[in-house]
Parts: sequence; structure tokens; C-alpha cells
Amino acid sequence: MKKHLQLLTLLLILSAFSLAGCDEDTTTNVGKLEFKNPLQIPPILEPRTDSEGKKHFTLTMQSGSTEFLEGKQTPTWGINGSYLGPTLRVSRGDQVSFDVINQLNETSTLHWHGMRLPAVMDGGPHQMIEAGATWEPHWTIEQPAATTWYHPHLHGKTAQHVYRGLAGLFIVEDEESKKLPSEYGVNDIPMIIQDKLIKGDGSFNENMSMTPFGLLGNQILVNGTYDPYLEITASQVRFRLLNGSNARAYNIGFSDNRSFYLLGNDAGLLPEPVLLDRLLLSPGERTEIVVEFEPGEETILHSFAGKDGIENGEFDLVKMIADTSLSASSPLPNHLTAEPLIDVPENVKVRKFELTTKSAINGKEMDMNRIDEVIPAGAREIWEITNKGWDHNFHIHDAAFTVMDKNGELPPLYERGRKDTVFIPNGTTVRLAVDFGSYPDPDTPYMYHCHLLYHEDSGMMGQFVIVEPGTESQVSKELSKGSHEN
Repeated sequence: MKKHLQLLTLLLILSAFSLAGCDEDTTTNVGKLEFKNPLQIPPILEPRTDSEGKKHFTLTMQSGSTEFLEGKQTPTWGINGSYLGPTLRVSRGDQVSFDVINQLNETSTLHWHGMRLPAVMDGGPHQMIEAGATWEPHWTIEQPAATTWYHPHLHGKTAQHVYRGLAGLFIVEDEESKKLPSEYGVNDIPMIIQDKLIKGDGSFNENMSMTPFGLLGNQILVNGTYDPYLEITASQVRFRLLNGSNARAYNIGFSDNRSFYLLGNDAGLLPEPVLLDRLLLSPGERTEIVVEFEPGEETILHSFAGKDGIENGEFDLVKMIADTSLSASSPLPNHLTAEPLIDVPENVKVRKFELTTKSAINGKEMDMNRIDEVIPAGAREIWEITNKGWDHNFHIHDAAFTVMDKNGELPPLYERGRKDTVFIPNGTTVRLAVDFGSYPDPDTPYMYHCHLLYHEDSGMMGQFVIVEPGTESQVSKELSKGSHEN
């Protein structure tokens, strides 16, 4: 009965949103696009390499305006440009450093989503960059190849800052990943998928509380391109898909129902390619797929309608047009990586979390001065997360995990790789085998939170610190006495 009442309330709210928030259908764009704009490919930012081999990048957060809809300028934010940011590409073992310059008129942060790095370099809500200031994080890339990304993480304003355009891809490569299609912009294509509400004057509607999940838009941008098409020039193309939306999930497939190969999830490659025709991508999740093409054919990357909640809606994303002559591609290897999936030993520590509506985990809203969990460096644990509220997803900083089960059953094939973000529908309990980082720092926390950004901003977030193994009890006692200051 309770679940039925929640669903009825949700439908009423979404109906009100549809009537009051926009004069167009917010659940589909099918049949409304002309596919007339070439898909923009974010440029790769080339670093300056010093005499010791360290790679230095400069990222400038700035305001500007961007033409998404013909003849209309939209006020936007971007990184090294008016909207979105450049693609960063590094290799495992690289030493990297950044000058992150804030030229906005307000404070923000820049978080490296999916990176394994010290907490003081994480770019979460404690590493604020004041207007006019420069932040200089640095670390060594010590993780398998993966498609990660960067975006702001200012507590209470993450949704707004990401929505305005502060985001970009951060690609980590290794020797195994370089054996796959890797010619950036040719057979290795990034796709940052976002939904927007653009008002008649061209400006963004920024009402983040329009629905229980946050803002759901009816116009889709891919790499900041509205109504896009992509010319295909190779017989096999690797797509790096990022759901960069604040709240909407995408049920990814193709208009002709063709199959594709899943190569990797958020935190790295799969042991071997998996043949699929659908996969669900919730906010913050990434996936790498390879699609085969024949000369002259056309298809549309499509998001199919789901059951309800953030899965609702059906959208065309990008039309793909294959040239009449395609460059030949090498067969995909049967084995993609030697990096093992994450498992846990017997009698491992289990931590339990309960999600409800939009603003609490285990009944507590986010408190910047409260540490919720203390974890030994290098630990492997089981995190059991039960959702008793609206649909949510869950992201853990400086960690990778394997989804062990959902409601006691194996997860779908597309969720069985190394991940850092997982979709948890209402009424679901998920168990994660989590591998934590190895940078002890009892004074600086990492975050775990719902990655529906309106929920995160509303308080659905907690904090944990990584400490030297064997000191957990001591640190916990010190924290309970209020000795921790942020």
C-alpha cells in the first residue's frame, strides 16, 4: 500500500511538472529532430611535461554563452571554453598536476570522479576554490584503464554548477586498453549525454526541484551538441558514454536494435567483451562499448522508455551515418584485461546503509563536520545498501566495487564489471564488494552519496576517512569526542 501511495504521489508531481514546467512533452523527442548538427568532439588537452616527466594541466572555470538552439544564446559555464571542458588523457603510472583556476564570480570545486587519489586532492566539498583563486592538486595515476570524469562538488550547489556546464572526461589508459580502438575522435568517440530545459529566451531553466529526482529536461545535448549526427568512418567504433545528466537515466540501445559489445564499466575494462542490445546508465555512470558498422548504413543511438521514475522517457540521442567506405578494424581481443574483478574474503566487515526519500542516509542528512565511517587503508568490505524511498543511485569516492547481487540475484550483465556508481531502484537492496584506497588521512574525508545531484545537494551524502590499519578504534574515539575539525 505504501509503495502504491508513493507511486501515485510521484505521478501527480510529474504531471504537475509536465503541465507547469514546460510547454512541450518532457518524456520524448522522438520524431522532433532533424539530426542537422555535426557532433562536437571535446578537444584533448595536451599537458606540459616537465624535465621529470610530470604532466601539468591548466583548467580554467569560466562563464560565457553557447548557441545550442539556432539563433539563441544560452548563458553557460565551461572549463577552458564556454561549455563543458576538454578531455584529459593520461596513462597508468603518470604523475599529474593541475592549475585549476576559478574565474567564476562564486566559489566552486573540481572533483575527479572515479579517480583513486589522496583525499586532499579529491576535489570534494572540502577542497573549495574561491572566486579568483587557483587550486593545485597533484597525484600519481595508480589505477587500471578507465573512463572517468571531472565535475564540481560544492555542497548544496553541485546540481547547478554541473548543469551550467562544468564537466569533462578524464581517460586513463594502460597497455591493455591501447589494444582497443583508440584513435580519439575517429574510432574512439566520447559522448557526454545530458538533458536540459531551455526557455524561450535561450536560457536554462534551473529549477532543480521540479520533480522528486531533480530537473528532468526534454532537450538532449551530446557533447554540448543539440540535434547531432556523427559520420562513421571505421568498421568498429568504441564509444565512451557518460551520463552527465543531473537526474535522468538512459536505457541505451540502437533504433535498429543492433547488438554491441560492452568493454568496460565505470572503473575499468571487463575480463572479456559482453554482447548486449541494452544497458541502463544512471547519472554519473560511464560505459565503454564497441559497435560494428557496414558501409552506407544509418542508425540512431537511442534511449528506450523504462518503467517509471528516472527511467521514464524515450529519446533519440545521436544519428550515426556510416561512410560508403569504412576503414577496416582489427577483431576485438577475447581477453580485455588481467585486472581481476573485486571480491571479498570470508568474515569481511559489512556496513549497512538505508536510503529513503531525497535527503538522508541512515536517517542523517549530510554534515560537513561529521565523519560517518572510519575505514582502514586498502580494506575490502561489503556495503549493503537498501533503498526504501524514491529511485536513487550510489557513488563512493576513491573506491571501486563489484555489484555482488541485487535483491539476492545476480545483477544484469552490464553491471558485472568494476564500478564506482550503481543504480538502486526503490525497493532494492544491493550488496557491493568494495575495494578502498590506500591513502590514509584521518583529517580529510571522502564522500559517498546519491549521484542524483538534487538528492546529493539536499543532504543524501555521508563522509568517511581512510586511516592506518589498526587505528580505526582510536580515530573513531577521537571523532566521537569532537576532536575532528574540518
